Formats: sequence, C-alpha cells, structure tokens
Amino acid sequence: MAQEKEMSRVTEWRIRMADGSSEALAPEAGLACRAWLALKGLIMGLVLKVCNFFRKAWDLGQNEPKKVIHCLKVGMALTVVSLFYYMRPLYEGMGGNAMWAVMTVVVVFENTVGATICKSLNRICGTFVAGSLAIGIHWIVSQSGKEFEPFINGISVFLLASAVTFSRFIPSVKKRFDYGAMIFILTFSLVAVSGYRVDKLLEMANNRVYTIIIGTSLCIMITMIICPIWAGEELYMLITRNMDKLAYSLDGCVGEYFNESGSSSDGDKESDKKLLGYKCVLTSKATEEAMANFARWEPAHGRFNFRHPWKQYLKIGASMRACAYCIDALDGCVNSENEVPELIKKHMSNIALKVSSESSRVIKELAKTMKTMKKSSTIDYLVGEMNNAVLELQEDLKSLPTLFINPQPLQGADCPEKKNTGAVALMDIMPLVTLVSLLIEIAARIEGMVNAVEELAEMGEYKSVADEKNENQPVSKTNVPDEHKEEV
Repeated sequence: MAQEKEMSRVTEWRIRMADGSSEALAPEAGLACRAWLALKGLIMGLVLKVCNFFRKAWDLGQNEPKKVIHCLKVGMALTVVSLFYYMRPLYEGMGGNAMWAVMTVVVVFENTVGATICKSLNRICGTFVAGSLAIGIHWIVSQSGKEFEPFINGISVFLLASAVTFSRFIPSVKKRFDYGAMIFILTFSLVAVSGYRVDKLLEMANNRVYTIIIGTSLCIMITMIICPIWAGEELYMLITRNMDKLAYSLDGCVGEYFNESGSSSDGDKESDKKLLGYKCVLTSKATEEAMANFARWEPAHGRFNFRHPWKQYLKIGASMRACAYCIDALDGCVNSENEVPELIKKHMSNIALKVSSESSRVIKELAKTMKTMKKSSTIDYLVGEMNNAVLELQEDLKSLPTLFINPQPLQGADCPEKKNTGAVALMDIMPLVTLVSLLIEIAARIEGMVNAVEELAEMGEYKSVADEKNENQPVSKTNVPDEHKEEV
C-alpha cells in the first residue's frame, strides 16, 4: 500500500506519437538548478576570456620581444630605486623625499633611449628652474612682511602658471619641452604653496632635486646599457620597411588590374597584405615625427653620429606618403565597377606594367640605399628607364582615341542605345585613363623621393660603392714608389 501511495504522488506526462508509441516528458529544472547552470556558464566565460587574454599576451611577446625587454628594464629600475627604502642609511639621508625617486622612474622611463633622455632632462630642468624661482619668490615674500605673503604667492603662481601654460601651445615648445613645462608648473606651485607653511624650504627643495636626479640618471643608464632601443634606429627601420611596402603595393595594384600572373588572389592573405602595404605609409606620419624628435636627444650609436640629419627622414616620409596617396587612388581604379573593353585594356597593359615595374625598381633601389647607407651607382640609370617608360605610356595614351572613336556597332537595328555608343565607350574607358594618369603622377612623385634620399646621402656623408671598393682594395707594390731607389 505504501508503494502504491508513493507512485500515485508522481504525475507522469506522456506524448502519444503518430506511430502509437509514447514518450515521457521530463519535469522542468528547478530555480536552484537554473541558477547553478547560469553561474557555471558565467564562470566558464570568464575563464575563456582570461585564457584568450594570456594567449594574446604571449603572442604579443613572441612577435615583439622588445616590449618584453622594456617591461623587465622598468621592473629592474624600480627594484634598484626601492633600495632607498630598504636600506636604512640611504633612507635616513633622503628621508621621505625618496618617494620622488620612485615616482620619477615611473613617469620618466620610456620605451626608447631618446624618449627616456628627453623626459629625464625635461624633468630635471623643469624641477630645478621652478624650484629656484619658487625659493627666490619665497625670499622676496619673507622680506615684504607676513601680511603680503599670501597675495604675492598667489599672484606669482597665477602669472607664471598662465605664461608657461600658454607656452605649451607654441609648436616648437610643445614638440620638445611640453613635459618640462608641465613639471615646471607642478613644481613651482607645490614649492610656492608649501613654502608658506614649511620653514626648511631650501632643504626640502634640495632633497627633491637630488632624488629626481638619482631617478633620472638610473633610468638613462639602464635604458642605454641593457638592450637599448634607439629611436633613431627604429625610425630608420620604419622608413626602409615602408619603402619596400610601397614598391610591392605598386606592382600588386597594377598587376591585379591587368590580371597579371603573380598578382594577389582572393585567398592569398599574404599577397593581400603586400598589396595593402601602402596603408602603413599613410598612417605612419605621427610615429615618424615622434621618433625623429626623440632621435635628436640620443648620443651617437651604431652607424648614426650625434648630428645625424633626422629631419631629412621626415621629408622622405612625406614624399613616400605623396606616392601612397596615388596608390590609394590606383587601388580604387582596380576595384572600379566599370569594365574596360579587353581590346583597349590589352593595348595598354604591357607599357603600364613596364612603368609600374620600373617605378618599383627605383623605390627598391632607394630602399637599398637607405639600408646600406651607401650612394647608389645605378639610381640615375633606373630613373632614366622609368622616365622613358613614362614617355612610351604617354605616346600610347595619345593613340588611344583611335580605339574608341569608332566603336563596334551594337547588334540589332532597333537598339535604342545605338546612337550613344561613343559616350558609352568613353565612360567605359575612364578607369583605364585614370589609372594611366596616376602612374604618370606616381613616377613624378618618385623623383621627389629620389631627391630626398640623395639629400640625405649628402647630409649623412654616405660613401659611394666605388669609393668603398677603392678603399678596401690592397695597394699594388708596383704602384708604390721606391724611396730608397737611387736616381739615375
């Protein structure tokens, strides 16, 4: 009886199928079960996000090990400067001002040597000048009487802070001394205001200057000695890489338009990256300007002397972007929806491909000049070949109207568009004419790149290949005069 009562409490629902069979329906899960499933899904989602984050961080470290090295150098600098707290003699010498050394390392240490030196010198100069002015104004205030102290301090803070803030809008100051101006405002305000209540103002200012000098010196030594990352070298490598990308993009765009073998296919991701490499040139202006600014602060290193013409790299980058804008418009012609008749397209394909090939050869030769830092002996010849190809392209462009002035008539006498065949042919040919005119413009802008690189070679005192061969060639004994030979 007990078992029958237990069975009667359980209600079982079944669905009768069309074939006569039945299927039991399971009861819905309770509220606690659904909450557990939701919590489980949330935890699993967080775990997956964390795993993806660490996987991306690992890939970033593998692809760019310089960033990992920079992180380790920052940790090393902070560990060393923390000794002012761990070692009692150092802490007693600096007192609570040792915290300024830690703060200096945090805000000053940058990825490149030039950026670190720039911020370090800006911080030292800004702190020293602001502290000196604040102490001088404090002395003037102390001689004027206590009733005038708050007014003189307030007016001096207002005038100097306003003037220095305005100087930060001046382009030349903002480019190189913006951080120093900000530190000047901060230091002067802190010292001037605290001097109203602190008796030993000079001692406090000296301790802060000393700790900041210690922190900046430590940052400069570590960033220059341990796996240094030079801003000048990064700028040099960026320019040479962009030149190669520009040459590949020019060849790829023209080759794809004329369906040349070797052009990028839709499934080839590597070819697509090379084809769109010119976009890296278009977006590199800010990076180039920042690196050129930091490179001026760096000492001589590697193949670069102290007075290396880093500004000339900006001119080269600007001429490269001028070519990249044309290639961007060229890519628009490639993706145009208007189809050019195959007869006209075939007529212009050989010479257009020749112009793109000769142009890319000039760009690759310029990249080689930049990489080897030697004057090219063939650049004049390559530029001449490019100009000759452009002249041939212009001649073929002049003969182009004979192919579409009298187009083939359309089939059917009743075709309503028969009278407009000339206009239709002209509209169909516009993408090809645009592409040809862009190729001519690109060749002209490449000559600007050649002039910029030749100026860099002169300013940087690049040696020619022939001069280097003569220097490395051993001197023949037959050419050496015998000083001990008696005269006849």
